[in-house]
Amino acid sequence: MTIQKPLHKILYVQVLAAIALGVVFGAVFPGAATADWVKALGDGFVKLIKMAIAPIIFCTVSSGIAHIEDARKVGRVGLKALVYFEVVSTVALAIGLLVGIVLKPGAGFPGKADPAAAAGYIEKAAHSRGAVESLLHIIPDNVVLAFADGEIVQVLFFAILFGFSLMGLKERGAALRSFVDDLGHAMFGVIGLVMHVAPIGAFGAMAYTVGKYGLGALVSLGWLVGAFYATSIIFICLCLGLIAKLAGFNIFRFLFFLKDELLIVLGTSSSESALPRLMQKLELIGCAPEIVKLVVPTGYSFNLDGTNIYMTLATIFIAQALGVDLSPEQELTIIGVAMLTSKGASGVTGAGFVTLAATLASIDPRLLPGMALLLGVDKFMSECRALTNFCGNGVATVVIASWEGGLDRAKLEKNLARTDLD
Repeated sequence: MTIQKPLHKILYVQVLAAIALGVVFGAVFPGAATADWVKALGDGFVKLIKMAIAPIIFCTVSSGIAHIEDARKVGRVGLKALVYFEVVSTVALAIGLLVGIVLKPGAGFPGKADPAAAAGYIEKAAHSRGAVESLLHIIPDNVVLAFADGEIVQVLFFAILFGFSLMGLKERGAALRSFVDDLGHAMFGVIGLVMHVAPIGAFGAMAYTVGKYGLGALVSLGWLVGAFYATSIIFICLCLGLIAKLAGFNIFRFLFFLKDELLIVLGTSSSESALPRLMQKLELIGCAPEIVKLVVPTGYSFNLDGTNIYMTLATIFIAQALGVDLSPEQELTIIGVAMLTSKGASGVTGAGFVTLAATLASIDPRLLPGMALLLGVDKFMSECRALTNFCGNGVATVVIASWEGGLDRAKLEKNLARTDLD
């Protein structure tokens, strides 16, 4: 007989209640909600999570590779993962573009873009790396600095090399492999402790957002926000749902299984905040640990479905709002450019907004001032980006595990049928 926890002790209930309280507090006491200490609650929680992300990715990826005896299997899994990521990402980009063209969310927009308001983002776009420089940036100048600066792609690159090196050591590397495994478990323990303050972080983030921007300020941009949320929901239910069905599981049961993590992502606007717990739960439902440790961290840099939808939809919105007519060739170019620029938005809160600047600069410089139109609602867009990215990476891991014969179907069905998860 399963004993249910009291509602007030269940993490997702605590986070949901905190989000609701944050919205009410921000609406009723906007002055107090924009105080530095309120903002610090949300920012502090995200920083607590981010401090452990680089070592967790290093330990999980290098350990996952080191424990695979057949080096060819690593290459095969990685290749399948990258092919899957690029195909699904292209679909997401195309859907965002199509919705923008059909619904025309920016047509007749009453606001005016203020070039000065987006100056900071325009400057970042001007300094965006070219394709060759971006490839070279994957290689860290200094491994220690890559960890210190939180350069996740560089940490991932080094972890892959280190994992293959450990694999080559065989018996001589047993002690070092054991140390890396233990370090990874210790870092997951740190995340477990941090999760106890997730409701506080969610409250601070929501209260500050509502207090600063207000509920009424969103009316003029509600059509865009609504279109983005609707598109993301359709993408998750239909596109990811179809992929899940072909892989032999139900997308809605899968999302319910991850409800705790989804609410944490919603409250923090960062898919990284739930990365460690996602990996633990994917192993719980039967995905082989070595596949989880390889696919999930890679997906956080290369499989960003929500960011992709946002990039194309927001670009079309800005063009329509500013009255800039894009040719069919330019619209198709958005997909190619966004495919590259989105690789830098690895789950960090607001990163999609910065990479949007790089995309706009590549398509038509006249679009850059339109960044200012999105400043007030990007926080709300960021939440949906993070949720969609998170769902996409979860589904991708189960699918690739299924392809590789690394999925325990009995455990999958048993755990997705449970209703007592907390």
